[in-house]
Formats: sequence, structure tokens, C-alpha cells
Amino acid sequence: MSYKADSVTMQVIRYGLEAIADDMGYHLMRMGRTTIVKEIMDINCAVLDSVGGILAQAHLCPLMMFSLPTTAAKMLKQVEKFEEGDVIICNDPYLGGQHLLDMQFFSPVFFEGELIAFVANIAHQLDMGGAVPGGVAGGLTEIYQEGLRIPFVKLYRQGKEDHQLFDIISRNIRIPEKTMEDFRAQAATTLGGVRRVKELISKYGLKTFKEVTSMLLDYGEAIARQAIKAMPDGTYIGVDDIDDDGYSDDPFKVQVNVHIHGDRMKVDFKGTSPQAKGNINCPISCTQAGVFYTMVGIIDPYMVVNSGTFRPIQVESEEGLITNPRPPAGVTARSQTMTKITEAMLKAMSQVVPNRVVAGSHGQACTCSFTGIHPETGRQFSYIEIQGGGAGARPDKDGPDGQDLHLGRFMNTPIEAAELENPVIIERYEFIQDSGGAGKFRGGLSLRRDIRFLTDVTWARYSDRQKFAPQGLFGGKEGTKGELILNPGMKNEQKQKSKGVNQLKTDDILSIRLPGSGGYGPPWERDPERVRWDVLNGKVSLDSARRDYLVLLNDDLTIDEKGTESLRAEMKGDK
Repeated sequence: MSYKADSVTMQVIRYGLEAIADDMGYHLMRMGRTTIVKEIMDINCAVLDSVGGILAQAHLCPLMMFSLPTTAAKMLKQVEKFEEGDVIICNDPYLGGQHLLDMQFFSPVFFEGELIAFVANIAHQLDMGGAVPGGVAGGLTEIYQEGLRIPFVKLYRQGKEDHQLFDIISRNIRIPEKTMEDFRAQAATTLGGVRRVKELISKYGLKTFKEVTSMLLDYGEAIARQAIKAMPDGTYIGVDDIDDDGYSDDPFKVQVNVHIHGDRMKVDFKGTSPQAKGNINCPISCTQAGVFYTMVGIIDPYMVVNSGTFRPIQVESEEGLITNPRPPAGVTARSQTMTKITEAMLKAMSQVVPNRVVAGSHGQACTCSFTGIHPETGRQFSYIEIQGGGAGARPDKDGPDGQDLHLGRFMNTPIEAAELENPVIIERYEFIQDSGGAGKFRGGLSLRRDIRFLTDVTWARYSDRQKFAPQGLFGGKEGTKGELILNPGMKNEQKQKSKGVNQLKTDDILSIRLPGSGGYGPPWERDPERVRWDVLNGKVSLDSARRDYLVLLNDDLTIDEKGTESLRAEMKGDK
């Protein structure tokens, strides 16, 4: 049977490619040896065309969206020859990557002797060496301190491991028995994806496949252009702030300038702070991802996402800013800047499409690594936690509670998984009352997680939003700030900085309290029954119900309708 390159076949092949990418992701998750892969799912997979552009990506971690094609474009210039069964790896942020812990794998797809596509994936590794176990410490000042930096090398040739490369990497990282197995899982997933793409081409024919994938890129471009064209021309500015870089206590500014003209959009970062001494610097592929992710959410979260989708959006950043650093600047904590790019983009676009944006979220990544010697086995362990906070209120709904950052969308680590593999006890895991900003629609609540350690550990971390609260929109109130508290409620209680490295002792308790999120619209416009329901469910306190929402409740928690009407009438009179 022969297939024609028409719109129906285009959609069938589109979903076929997405299914391949999704299956790669879930196979990688199931084969993964580390919590960061198999529980948190800090991974993504994609099918790229022969020039490195995205054809389809898995429905996994969006922040990794544009490191794969940006890296692939540079790989094509630097790798002299690709052969069947090759697996090329690279983790260099200055070659298009994220940070050194995110290892990228690429395999070429040949059909009838012609290079047709690439299959790729990326996964956060447990450790890639460097000055600090786990590699997630904020405040490091050079990329050389952050770990092993790998350019484009063939880890597999003709489907076989290069044992020398495996040995070199193993001798430079902690706990290689887990990390190298995650490497093998990535390679197996990639080579399996190559086979699946070949089967798809065989079914529909090479000519049809080429024509349809070209149509698919044009289709993505047309949707984006149509959406941008419907927006009013002009320049719109959004600003957000990073607490500090982990090296000094000075804040850093992220400013996005959105220029809309016809069916095109240009985003630049004039007004943004120069690159930092500490490692919050954001490689250009990550800066692009923050802009592109925001626009997908605004245009249509369910739209086709490929390289054509972003042809109408030009992203520029002057070299030497935190949004496009010069080497050898450290970049491990770049997600603090990425999230602020998204937050600033949402603020800018709230002036353009107010009904298609959300209020400020917790807007940071709280990533912690705990490394020590397991008291039962005598072997080194490394336990990574990525915690969620509040998500911003929406134009017609409350913000989701306990969500990961915009660009990550990681899963939480179940208490059972954490305690099974590591010498820890999770003593509290709960939502934080009143952490969501008040509004007509309430901001999402943040999370608190208290961890007791059963052995001494090195604690490395980066997080943010301890100084600048998540902002509300259109009269909505701010969300709460975050805190890291060591030994809460005890005589030796100490508040910890958002970024850095500490030594924790046996029986220490670390309380990770994430920021909340902003509300949307004036709180006194919220349905009193919804306020009452939040009080009954412990999400909003009685004090907040009265102070923020102007809702009075009786002793039996029914609504005092006259008292509430009176309070709200006074507010309207003040206005």
C-alpha cells in the first residue's frame, strides 16, 4: 500500500513520532537505576530531523526542550562522520547543553544509506564529578568546579560500548555503578528509538516521510504565526529578580522585552544583569527554552511542538549577560534564571493576553543532593530531592497545589522510595496553609518536607525566592517566600541560605519549605463558599479568610452572610 503526503498522513506520522519519543522516555524511566530518573523523571526524549531540528518530543521535562536541537546543530559541524550504531554523547552547556549533570545522547537514523534523522535523549545524572558530591551546589564560580565536561564523543560505535570512555568517566565520578547503568539505559533507549523510526519510514515510504515531516514543520509555524498575528503590535516588558548567585548576597535582574510586529515576535534581554560570579548563569539554549515554553502555554498547550513552531519567535541575548554567559562561567543553578525568564515573560504577556497567563508561581528550582556513607552497607549513597511549590492562579481557576517549576514538571519522590534507598526518615510532608496568594482565584499551596538523616551527609543545593515573593496579577496578592530551616523548633534551629554546601549530622532534621504562588484578581471577589471550603480543608486560615478575602465565618464555620457583605461593601466604598 502506498501513502500520499497529505494532511491526514501528516497527523498520523506526527503522532507516530510522538509515540516513539514518549515510549523512549518511559523505557528510560523503567530502566533507570537512580531516583532522579526512575521517580522524578528528570529526562526528555526526541526525534530530530537530519539537520537537528525537532520533529517530535516526549511529553516530559520541557526545560530540556531546546538543548537537544541546539546541541545537535553544533554536533553536525563537529562530528566528521556518522555511522550505523553510533551513540554520541555531550554535556557541555557551551555546546548547547543544560548543565554538566544533564547528559545528552544522539544516534543517527540511516535509511537506504541516507542519513534521515537523529534520535536523542537527555537525563540528569546522579553525579558527574566536580568539587561537590551530587553536583547541584550553588555558588560555584567556574564550570571546571562543576564536574566532568564532555564534548562530542562516540560512546558507542556500531552498537558496541567504547570501554575506554566508560572507564575514563567512571574514574571521575562518584557512585559509577549507578550512573553508568543510567548511561546504558539512555543508550538502549536511543538505539531502540532508531529501530522504531526506521519501521515508521518503511511503512510510509521514504519520499512520503520526507515530505510529511517538512509539512509538519510548516504546520507548526503556521499555528504560531496565526496566534502572534492576533496579538496587538508593541513592546512589552516583564521583570523578575533572583535572590542572589550563591557567591554574594546581591540580587540579579531578569528583564524580557517582547516586541510583536505582525506575525513575528522578537524577545531580547536588554536591562538584564551581567553574568554572575556564582553559577546561576543560563546558557542560551536554556534562555530560549524559557521563552518558547511560555509561548506554547499561551498559544495552546496541546499544540504541535517542533522546530517550525518557533520560527516566528526570535530570541536574542547579548553575550556576557546571565542569559547568555561567556565561558568558563558556572551554570549548574541555571534553572533559577530560566524560571525567572518564564515569570518575566508571563508578566510581559499579561499586558497582551491577560486571559491566557497565570500569576507568579514559586518560580525557582529547589534541588538538593545529600551524599554520605550508608550506615548499613558501608557504601556511598547520593539522594537527590527536587521539591515543588505553589503554581500561579489562573484567569478562571485556582493555581494547582504542590507543583514543580514551570519548566521541569517533575514528579515528586514518594516517601517510600526515599526511605527505601537512603538512610533518611521523612517526618513531615504537607501543604503549607496560607502559602497561596489570595485572589478571586487563589494561588496554589506550597509544600513542606522535613527530612531526618540517619547518618552524616554533605548537603548541596540551589533554590531561590527567599527574598522576592511570587507576584499576584490584577489585584491578586503575593504568595509566601521559601525557607530552608535546619532543626525546626529546636534550640539549635537555623535558617539556611538558598544556595551552598553544608555538612549535616546524624539526627539533624532539614525542613524544606517552598514558596507559594500569586493570586489572580481581587480577593474580595472570590466566592465566599470557596473561601469556606478552603478553610474546612486547611488551605486557608480563619485569619486569612477575614483579612484577605473579607469573609466572616461563624463558630460552626458557616458563612456570616451579613458580616461578609458589610466587610466587602466597605472595601467597595474605599475603592
